[in-house]
Parts: sequence; structure tokens; C-alpha cells
Amino acid sequence: MESVPYLGQTLSRWRVGASTFLALPELGARLVNWNVTHADGTVRDVIYWPELSTLDEVARVRGGNPILFPFNARTFHQGTIHQWKDPEGQVRPMPMHGIARQGKFRVTHSHELGFTAVLEPDAAAHEAYPYAYEFSVTYRFSPTGLSCEFSLENRDQRPIPWSAGHHFYFTVPWEEGLSRVDYSIQIPATRSVRQDPTGQLTPGPSFASEEPLDRPELVDAIHLGLRQNTVVFGPRGTPGEVRVEIGTQPVPVADSAIVTWSGAADAPYYCVEPWMGPPNAAEHGVGLHWVPPRQTRTFSVAVTIA
Repeated sequence: MESVPYLGQTLSRWRVGASTFLALPELGARLVNWNVTHADGTVRDVIYWPELSTLDEVARVRGGNPILFPFNARTFHQGTIHQWKDPEGQVRPMPMHGIARQGKFRVTHSHELGFTAVLEPDAAAHEAYPYAYEFSVTYRFSPTGLSCEFSLENRDQRPIPWSAGHHFYFTVPWEEGLSRVDYSIQIPATRSVRQDPTGQLTPGPSFASEEPLDRPELVDAIHLGLRQNTVVFGPRGTPGEVRVEIGTQPVPVADSAIVTWSGAADAPYYCVEPWMGPPNAAEHGVGLHWVPPRQTRTFSVAVTIA
């Protein structure tokens, strides 16, 4: 692992085979970029990161892999956004995508193949999520991919709810001369839903087992009923496809979700996001998970390229 000065902060860099991984472990445990150097010297960015002049609003940067914890996307209480009602009945604030992507982390372990960082909640984070806990993010890097494990240890006397996720920004297209229309995605889901303006889930579009990546209806679709744990996308008939695995079992836990999103049709990235459940889980209960007192639960994903 190497340290690299970057916009007043320090990037950590890992070189593993042909792959290079860059991260800001102390700032949101943020994976910044993953690129691969080919035999001919060309470089492919797998995880996208934009050109920046400051890291003052790093939580809002569209790039890398923001950590979504304890809840992903938008939470609501009776139609009011950025609120949730805790199990004791108190209505609390909850920022978009939770408290981790803008949070400070402490690195507890760093080595030649990855790192572990632990969230250090501030007063605002404690107000939003008022529990005694330890939330850690562990990255492990390999020549052809990465794995990331969330671990939530309940140090409280009451069960802790959570429904976390990832927001991977993948570079698309990555082949010269191609555009998004030349790419397709295979999602082994049986249904899709969307989130309405009040936070409730409504039926989404129907999708075939393989869809062109430029299909507009894929944006903001929440794919549920996963028959397998692997999503594959890339240019048709060309090597280099990306594989995203959710969980460690052939069939994911019930209510696990894959979200597809992009900021614009011509954005240089496309997001394929493995989540523990759909957004607003604390209110509607779909994909809501619990950690009993004095126990630990984990959520794992892996990303590889062919």
C-alpha cells in the first residue's frame, strides 16, 4: 500500500497484479477508483471517479463507491422525506443514503491487499441512529476484482435495524468507439419496483433476463426476487464484462435488491448497486434486517471483471 497526496488529503493506493485501487479510507471508507493496465499499456477505469478541485463535498461526488448505511437512498415518515421512526416510536432525521458516506472512519487494519475502517459517529450521526454499535467496512483486493464486507456489531441492549448497500459508479462505456447502446445487463430478478414520492414501493416495469443498458426504464429501477446472486453487464460479445455478486450464497437473502441508475443518458458512468433491501425499509419493512443485542451481522458483495 502506498500513500498519495490528493487535494489536501491522502489517498491510499494498492497495486495488485494488473489492478490499481485508490481509496480514501478515513473519508467515508470511500473506494475512489479501480483501474486495470492491459498488456499493451492501455488503462481501463472500472470504477469511475471525476476530475475534482476540492474534497469539501466528497459525500456528494458522483464516483467511486459511496457506503450507504444504516439505510440506503431516501427514508420517509408518513410522507416526509429524510425522516424515519425508530422502534421506540421517536421520529428521527436520516440523511440521503444514511450517515456513512459523509462520516469519518478510523483505519484499524491496512495491508497489501486491502483495509478495514470503522465508522466514528459524530453527534449528528448519533441523533439519526441512536445506538451503541460498531460498523466496519473491509475491502479485499485481487488482480481481477474486489470484495467488500460490512459488519455491524450490536453493543446495545436492544435490537438494531439496518438495510445498507453500495453505490458503485462503473465506467461505461469502457471500450473505445462504443456507447451505452452497445452494452447490455443481465439481472436475475423476478420483479421490479419503484419508490413513489411518499416513500412507498410501487410496481415497476417488466424486464427481460437481458436488457440493453440504454433502456430508460432501467434508471431508478429496484430489482427484487433475485433467483441468483450475480449481475453481469458489458458490451455484447466482447470480453471484459463486469460481474457484481450480492451475498455469498447462490441465491441471495429474501428482499435483497439490485438498483440500476445513472444521472443522465450520456453520463460517463452507470451505477449497479447491491442493497440489503429497497429504500425506506424502516417504514415498509421490506428488506429490513435486525442485529440482536451483543451479536454481529454482515453483508458482503464482490465485483470482478472477466
